[in-house]
Amino acid sequence: MTTDEKKNALQKVADEIAATGGGPLAAAGVNSVPGEGNPDAEIMFIGEAPGFHENEERRPFVGQAGKLLRKAIRDNGFREDEVYITNIVKYRPPGNRDPDPAEIAFFQPFLDKQIEIIDPKIIVTVGRFSMYKFLGPAAGITKVHGQSRTREWNGKEIVVFPMFHSAAALRDGKVMQMFLEDFKKLREILDKINKGQNIGRKMEDHQEAKEETEEQLKLV
Repeated sequence: MTTDEKKNALQKVADEIAATGGGPLAAAGVNSVPGEGNPDAEIMFIGEAPGFHENEERRPFVGQAGKLLRKAIRDNGFREDEVYITNIVKYRPPGNRDPDPAEIAFFQPFLDKQIEIIDPKIIVTVGRFSMYKFLGPAAGITKVHGQSRTREWNGKEIVVFPMFHSAAALRDGKVMQMFLEDFKKLREILDKINKGQNIGRKMEDHQEAKEETEEQLKLV
């Protein structure tokens, strides 16, 4: 697809998301937050769900956690307008609670369309819920964060790079350190991909992640 074709296709997806009225998250004052960025983005950031500020501005990652993510993007040599930022859920859950499985499933087709249209070289999963989409529910973020994975998805191989959520980084200094250190790896990974170099192990079996405890998973 050309850039204009991608823009039009992404706008169509955004219109379809708005037309749902929020589906299982429909409520007065709740707005659609489909995502934003470059339709030709090489890197796509996928978070969890919009929060209060995202709902108000109808843009992803614009609250305090979002400002941290966007600053990290800029500090590591990327421009905000060259990446794409979205969430697995396109409407704000009540009270900023975690999205439930039914809500994630409802919005999955829209996210899948966005990924297919953009066709990024790297998908950065921001937090555990988007990580589960690609690495499975047994994956533990404290074990796999900052490690690139090649994953079969929709008939092609994609590179998945799991990171802690920026909200978790704001709550915990150790997580913040890991969040910032992981971010520094992105440019090197992208450069290797563009040079045709091997960048990470292929993830077909996530048995090793099952050793993660529930307490560890709560970090995100």
